[in-house]
Amino acid sequence: MGYELIAAVDLGSNSFRLQVGRVVDDQVYPLDAIKEPVRLASGLNADKRLDDDSRQRALQALSRFGERLRGFAPEAVRAVATNTLRVAKNALEFLPEAERALGFPIEIIAGREEARLIYLGAVHSLPSAQHKRLVVDIGGGSTEFIIGRRVEPQLMESLYMGCVSFTMRYFTDGKIDKKRLREAQTAAAKEIQGIAHEYRRHGWREAVGSSGSARAIADLLEMNKFNPGEVAGITRTGLDRLQSAMAKSGNINSLGLAGLRADRLPVLPGGVAIMAAVFDELGLEHMTYADGALRLGVLYDLLGRFHHHDMRDATVEQFMRRYQVDHRQADRVGGTAVSILGQLGGVPASPEREADMHFLSWAAKLHEIGISVAHNGYHKHGAYILTFADMPGFSKKDQARLALLVFGHRGKLEKITALPAGNNNWQLLFALRLAVLLHRSRDGIPLPRFNVKPADDGFVLEIQQGWLESHPLTAVALNEEIAAWQRVGHVLRVKQRNLTGRA
Repeated sequence: MGYELIAAVDLGSNSFRLQVGRVVDDQVYPLDAIKEPVRLASGLNADKRLDDDSRQRALQALSRFGERLRGFAPEAVRAVATNTLRVAKNALEFLPEAERALGFPIEIIAGREEARLIYLGAVHSLPSAQHKRLVVDIGGGSTEFIIGRRVEPQLMESLYMGCVSFTMRYFTDGKIDKKRLREAQTAAAKEIQGIAHEYRRHGWREAVGSSGSARAIADLLEMNKFNPGEVAGITRTGLDRLQSAMAKSGNINSLGLAGLRADRLPVLPGGVAIMAAVFDELGLEHMTYADGALRLGVLYDLLGRFHHHDMRDATVEQFMRRYQVDHRQADRVGGTAVSILGQLGGVPASPEREADMHFLSWAAKLHEIGISVAHNGYHKHGAYILTFADMPGFSKKDQARLALLVFGHRGKLEKITALPAGNNNWQLLFALRLAVLLHRSRDGIPLPRFNVKPADDGFVLEIQQGWLESHPLTAVALNEEIAAWQRVGHVLRVKQRNLTGRA
């Protein structure tokens, strides 16, 4: 399914942004954009909790975005939240309010997923090239570093430093001097040193800056003729001259330079200090600028899902290779689980049911990845991996859902009783557990005919008459499964019948 209009919402640490794009011939053309200077990172207190003022600014901005997005299909909008909501301890309390204000789900994405999407957006706004590019994106709370060739990222890192957090830490009340600039740059350099050797070893031909800080710095250098000659973009000489002008002013509010935007002024010192450290630690002399970044990357990633080029599918396949999953067993379990979920009903063509099918299939493919750690308790190891690994294409919420399914596919169900009654994941858990149980022998022999039906208090399994008598191990396992569901207040009824086909 495709859409003429798609939208991306970026809940950044400095600004919230909405980008609407028109899809024409597999290309995204920006149609409308809204920016709200929420400065969410400035609302993090010492305990890393968002204060009330920042939450209200965020909700007001999201309400305005929600008005613009009225009428958009849920699957045509993707909203992502970055570093501040990654680290805020009350993010999960705030998220439901934010989703109500926006009218769409919001994903808190990991740093490397943010880096992947930034790279995707940057390269789609640059001329096509065969050489490797380094993309650096200084955000409000984190800075992403990506090396890639064409549209494929090869190295991705996200460091916990940004223009908002550094400005708050080193340039209180807007005061600037050489000592503060040096301290901020040194702190950024220490962060970058951890990745500098590997990045220099990998190499690149062109360095590119993306997002607000890079654009603001490039504009200042060009408009005030700080760069040598007529060089565009960001240069080492230009950065030195800009820092000298900032230190001479004594206060950011006294900095009288051409092209200095009021919305960027409060966070400029932190951004400049980080950029100077990037140039020093990575040995840069020049950096160009890309208009595209996270929002455009989200739009192209969304477009890829419409055309069945979902990054999540590629990630699952890569994990199966990395953890040496038995593909044949995974395919058997996955096929049966999806069939069971289909029999349990729901609206097959609805986006929600389609998403359920995808998650069940992914969970089936990954349900045994924990065996690579240890067979004993492998479902726990698998859930841990899926919770904490970097999984390109998946949000943290997506990963938590996959981890839940893998954790719950065997053993006691009491461990997941926090799942609300009526939640779709109960059906997915039932489908996966039953599929694993039926394929326990791993021999590939066809299963008997069976039907599955939902019931008000649980599930009904109808299975071919006589099959359980000839498969006593499965019969015992089914009795244990009946008891497992009964302990969490659900009923599983197993009936043997003469079946002529599968429902």
